[in-house]
Amino acid sequence: MKKLLCSAALAVALFGCAAPQQPNADLETLQQAAFQASDGPALTVITVVNNRTGQGGHTALMVSGSERVIFDPAGSFHADVVPEYNDVLYGISPAVFQAYRSAHARTTFHVVTQRIPVSAAQAEVALQLVKSNGRVPGAFCANATSGILQQVPGFEDIDRTFYPVKLFDQIAERPGVKVEKYYEGDDEDLKRGIAASNAALNG
Repeated sequence: MKKLLCSAALAVALFGCAAPQQPNADLETLQQAAFQASDGPALTVITVVNNRTGQGGHTALMVSGSERVIFDPAGSFHADVVPEYNDVLYGISPAVFQAYRSAHARTTFHVVTQRIPVSAAQAEVALQLVKSNGRVPGAFCANATSGILQQVPGFEDIDRTFYPVKLFDQIAERPGVKVEKYYEGDDEDLKRGIAASNAALNG
């Protein structure tokens, strides 16, 4: 009974990690969308945090290597110009990254990014790991992200967790982390935020 109650509480806390899955794009579309950032290889943990309770609503991982993608396990975000394959969003230009943050930030939640500079080799390991991971079940966003990080050289000490804020706390202790908090005061409905971000990307 206790286990069932804990599972139910986890599902409520991580309602943002249980979105309908988007169809996979084909390989040609993914290749055409590829974007490489100019600010060097990095791993960026993205945490959506409840403004009232401080609990985490979602975890994602942006990987900047030979291309920049967002591993968005069981995530809600989708946009017409952002192809997806197995929970990986491709073509993460600055405009797309801003649209992703804007879609999740609202009156009830803000978005925290923790950027960690890494070597090109580390970034490529992470890139291949997220691409080969496969789709993630609902409420497993932090678990999947921490599991990916554990396999990247230099991040083996990360403990696997189901809780976004617990992963956030682990990353906060690492040297060289650049933290940024992003707030918006728009409608608390996530679907409307995603629709608005999609409209902005479509110009």
